[in-house]
Amino acid sequence: MHESDSIVIIPTFNEKENMEKIIRAVFSLDKCFHILVIDDGSPDGTAQIVKDLMASEFADRLFLIERSGKQGLGTAYITGFKWALERNYEYVFEMDADFSHNPNDLPRLYAACHDEGADVAVGSRYVTGVNVVNWPIGRVLMSYFASLYVKFVTGFNVHDTTAGFVCYRRQVLETIELDKIRFKGYAFQIEMKYTAYKIGFKIKEVSVVFVNRKEGTSKMSGGIFSEALFGVMRLRLDGWFRKYPTKKLS
Repeated sequence: MHESDSIVIIPTFNEKENMEKIIRAVFSLDKCFHILVIDDGSPDGTAQIVKDLMASEFADRLFLIERSGKQGLGTAYITGFKWALERNYEYVFEMDADFSHNPNDLPRLYAACHDEGADVAVGSRYVTGVNVVNWPIGRVLMSYFASLYVKFVTGFNVHDTTAGFVCYRRQVLETIELDKIRFKGYAFQIEMKYTAYKIGFKIKEVSVVFVNRKEGTSKMSGGIFSEALFGVMRLRLDGWFRKYPTKKLS
């Protein structure tokens, strides 16, 4: 029995080229992590790859939720967070399937929360400069200046607010009112971090190198970034007028 205090949530849509590789990479780490794949009806058979691995090798630490059609990154993670909170996981991770997030960095995010006292650990591309490999320069600039824009509008001092490589302590997800998280694309990432910050949780950025996917197709679009950019003003207004949940003393 492979018991773990940590679950890595991986949303997928058409990731057959990467699925088995990313699962095996996570399970090869010295630190034991469980994985929850949330597949949005991938027509390429991504979910079947996961099912086959569950049946043949990893029944006690690999899990799958299948959803009908593309419902958005944010709703996938909210589904995963609720699933994790129904079980005994203390640390809940977000990670992409395409190796843009290096599985070898998972223990570093874990240590930031488990050993160093952070409530949220963010795998940051920008905390020590611009650590992005093989991205078109236009996309690098769009992402980098989007994070600067968020800092300017909200006063929220995190360098990589749109990062999707994150570790949350259980208490953070229990305190955030998950059903009130509104955004579905990359603004979801900003909203989760900003809400944790407004409640009073400690956020630590861990420098990582982001490598553009080698296999499969990117799900990024201009509309996703537009949601992030225009949603920030709404978050700022919320920061002035919304009553956030109270952090319980541990």
